Amino acid sequence: MTEDTDIKMVVAMVRPDKLGDVKQALAEVGAPSLTVTNVSGRGSQPAKKGQWRGEEYVVDLHQKVKIETVVADIPADDVVEAIADGAHTGEKGDGKIFVLPVDDAYQVRTGKTGPEAV
Repeated sequence: MTEDTDIKMVVAMVRPDKLGDVKQALAEVGAPSLTVTNVSGRGSQPAKKGQWRGEEYVVDLHQKVKIETVVADIPADDVVEAIADGAHTGEKGDGKIFVLPVDDAYQVRTGKTGPEAV
């Protein structure tokens, strides 16, 4: 891989009901490839109290979706902005986005490496 080419992984945790909006926003900036995982997490969103069979319980882990996408020919800033726009509600618990460097990539089917594999 050439050192002058950046490959970035953008990882976001967002509300499950915003996944459709995020997917559409990513497609609009030319980054339609993604991996989605259902996750639970805790951040600034307040815990919820509930009652079941007379017992009170606290839910402090909230359901989120983790979105991962790797880009080489699209600026990571554009991807971050698309995710943020699609996931935004203005309430606590909207999520977080992280940008990580990727040292290399390898496409199993073709054997391509580096940015060509992305």
